[in-house]
Amino acid sequence: MPEVSSLPLLLLVEDHEDTRQMYAEFLGVSFDVMQARDGAQALDALQRHVPALLITDVSLPGIDGFELIRLMRGNDSTRDVPAICLSGYSGARYEQRAREVGCDRMLEKPCLPDQLAQVAKEVAGRGRISPG
Repeated sequence: MPEVSSLPLLLLVEDHEDTRQMYAEFLGVSFDVMQARDGAQALDALQRHVPALLITDVSLPGIDGFELIRLMRGNDSTRDVPAICLSGYSGARYEQRAREVGCDRMLEKPCLPDQLAQVAKEVAGRGRISPG
């Protein structure tokens, strides 16, 4: 019988495997990390599991991170899942788009894994931030 984790479930979406594995290792101390390499794989995972937190890269093949969050917010079972966006792009335009789709926090890449782990614990502990 498989062991059930007592850690909160986190969905990490990153298309660069090395980066995804590095983040997963750091996040795995505080979360049970489920990984996806793109938006379509993430949506499939969200149909099977409701995580305590979503962390997604913005630049993904196919469905980008912003669209992934928008779709997640439109689903009754996942609308309240807190979300963190990671982006190599910065500026008011990206921050505005992140707010529009319901992103709770945006971090600029490169983001140190220990910084991401700290922010993830803070955001997951707070829960979904109401838009406003």
